[in-house]
Amino acid sequence: MTSDHDPPVRLRAPLHERPFHVILVEPEIPPNTGNVARLCAATRSPLHLVGKLGFRIDEHAVRRAGLDYWHLVELHQHPTLPEAEASIRAGAREPAPRTYLLSGGARASYLDVRFQPGDLLVFGKESVGLPRELLAERPGSTIGIPMLGGVRSHNLANAVSIVLYEALRQTGMLANASLG
Repeated sequence: MTSDHDPPVRLRAPLHERPFHVILVEPEIPPNTGNVARLCAATRSPLHLVGKLGFRIDEHAVRRAGLDYWHLVELHQHPTLPEAEASIRAGAREPAPRTYLLSGGARASYLDVRFQPGDLLVFGKESVGLPRELLAERPGSTIGIPMLGGVRSHNLANAVSIVLYEALRQTGMLANASLG
């Protein structure tokens, strides 16, 4: 029998050494980044913020926003995407992690990718996504989420959730979950 003072039981998957890296390029909306940060904390996936942010992430701003899980986020900031990729790859094991660029205008689906632990999942700013030049340079690495309805795209935090959890599922990182 449990009492009101017992901690709640939660479904937990075993810890894994090589998570996925979530990269947000110039995010603009603080609540979206806060939701992505919470997702990263929940999945032990490092969060990489690239370029100019549309908000502050200093301790005062984070505390004021009520982000009580911020200390659980492995957070990295990088001036550019190539610098973020180089930093991640420098600390990676074999096989080298691959980069996937997420775009509403992609021709390939994230469901057709065979993710590997350590892969980089790159998402653009809420207003315009990733730069067109970058997408044109890397068409083989650009994937998207198929849409059924008439909206342009998913909310940034929802898109990260969809793709990250599919990558976790594919790689077996959600298997053997138990109550704990």
